[in-house]
Amino acid sequence: MSNINIVQHIEDQVIAGVQHLYDASVNPKMVNLSPTRKEFEGDYTLVVFPFTKMARQKPEQIGEQLGQYLKEKSDYIADFNVIKGFLNLVVVDTYWIDFLESIYNNPSFGKHESTGKKVMVEFSSPNTNKPLHLGHIRNILLGWSTAQIQQAAGHEVVKVQIVNDRGIAICKSMLAWQKFGEGETPASTGIKGDHFIGKYYVLFEQKFKAEYSEWQQSDEGKAVLAEKKKDKQDDEAFFKAYKNTYFNEYSKLGKEAREMLLAWEAKDEATVALWKKMNGWVYEGFDETYDKLGVDFDKLYYESNTYLLGKDIVNQGLENGAFYQKEDGSVWADLEDAKLDHKIVLRSDGTSVYMTQDLGTAQLRYKDFGVDSMVYVVADEQDYHFKVLFEILKRLGEPYADGMHHLSYGMVDLPTGKMKSREGTVVDADDLVAEVIKEAELSTAERGDINAFTPEEQKDIIRKIGMAALKYFIVKVNPKKRMTFDPKKSVDMQGDTGPYIQYSYVRCLGTQKKADAEGFDLSLSSGYTELESIEREILGAIYGFPTVVQEAANQYDPSLVANFCYVLAKSFNKLWHDLPILKSEVDAEKAFRIKLCGTVANTLKFGMELLGIEMPERM
Repeated sequence: MSNINIVQHIEDQVIAGVQHLYDASVNPKMVNLSPTRKEFEGDYTLVVFPFTKMARQKPEQIGEQLGQYLKEKSDYIADFNVIKGFLNLVVVDTYWIDFLESIYNNPSFGKHESTGKKVMVEFSSPNTNKPLHLGHIRNILLGWSTAQIQQAAGHEVVKVQIVNDRGIAICKSMLAWQKFGEGETPASTGIKGDHFIGKYYVLFEQKFKAEYSEWQQSDEGKAVLAEKKKDKQDDEAFFKAYKNTYFNEYSKLGKEAREMLLAWEAKDEATVALWKKMNGWVYEGFDETYDKLGVDFDKLYYESNTYLLGKDIVNQGLENGAFYQKEDGSVWADLEDAKLDHKIVLRSDGTSVYMTQDLGTAQLRYKDFGVDSMVYVVADEQDYHFKVLFEILKRLGEPYADGMHHLSYGMVDLPTGKMKSREGTVVDADDLVAEVIKEAELSTAERGDINAFTPEEQKDIIRKIGMAALKYFIVKVNPKKRMTFDPKKSVDMQGDTGPYIQYSYVRCLGTQKKADAEGFDLSLSSGYTELESIEREILGAIYGFPTVVQEAANQYDPSLVANFCYVLAKSFNKLWHDLPILKSEVDAEKAFRIKLCGTVANTLKFGMELLGIEMPERM
């Protein structure tokens, strides 16, 4: 019985019912069916308002008539009730019982069959002048879970990042180490490679500010500032507005950094060697962090290899009229008809802008992998950039242009406020990972739940709890929303948290293990015929899990899967408190509920795996 798609069956029966009762044809899109809200009796709710014109009756009457028709004609509808314009339908218990039997031993229920479609997901994409930080963590976790969900939806997935390994910011770190490092290395200092380089990026800013303060007191500085500085503008505000001009026109450090960048672009041997050495330290540090977060990539692209790409595309665009050239030789795209203004794609001196590089990189990736779509996980401050990029690709007629998506996400704050990388006030990803694991350790120590385990087992459990706390707290929020990450709240065992779902999973698993130890015969579940409402609720939720996965893939929104896992865990805990499982005196009931525990465990584990979260077997 459970092989039938109950939602499709009900929709078909509704269409047949309207035809029979009112002699009217119904477009399937008019059949609005959704799971019944918990406060009402039923499994699925049909909105009957769309049928009022064709039936020429009140919604309540239509609901009664359709409900009666479905109950009489369908073997799967046990009962119904009508509340205003909503028809609540109760599916027969045997359907849900058969459904449980059909998926009981399926650890990946929710995974879809192959679609033959290939999706690329770009995420992380850090700069090599500083460590990964809290903002990167949201990017990485969204990217990883999006990739996992796309794969579960049946697509072949390629995970990539583009490493921003060139430019003036990189040269600032290089110059600071060259001038002030005195030969120290990550190995000699015991500092992780990316933190080591980040220290010199911050040091450059400190030295730059000190240089500026000294220059303010010089004759040249006084003369320039007397002309440039506005009345009543404080020094800090002025420096913020003026620092780029100072850096480019007066700063000795700025001049040296710019000269280093030019030397790198000219492939100066010593400069390139220094660049490779320092970037190598950063990559070692990044890899450690990625390992802690449990993520990896199929291919890395480097801006040092891609920054010259795109010029051929620009020339093609000029030939086919997608771009136009100004008198100074610069090349532009006129996007006014798409309400995106005019966008430069090549400077007058023939050098690339970021848009040029992104056009070239997109084309390169298509050549590398032949993907049907590309997903860019990038903060919402780049919304305009990606609208322009995608519009230009469409105008160029690129074969993958219709499959481009910007997974735009809001920034992450801490309870203490915003972060600034130049001032060294950014919360490093490694520090945050260490903090949530520490919070998990304190939380478990208060309860004493894991004292019976060996120190190695305790360490592994605490790590899994801490990482679940971090990952779930980040991905449970819709990507578009700005959010505040609170390490203490993230490890709460009672709230909407990763550890709460893990604990529910461990409960399910523990029940199964005890039943196995008893040697209890689970085949006795065949004698169970009448469901409790909470059992129906749990089975109905699990039945809808493949749809949740599909919607999360379509919307690029992992929070849908996170919310599903939380709601399922909460429903299971209600069953745990309200009904006997192992203590049930009815063998069929006991066997059925043990199987239900196993199915909940499988579903929670698979769902959390899509979010990159490991599930401990004991807590």
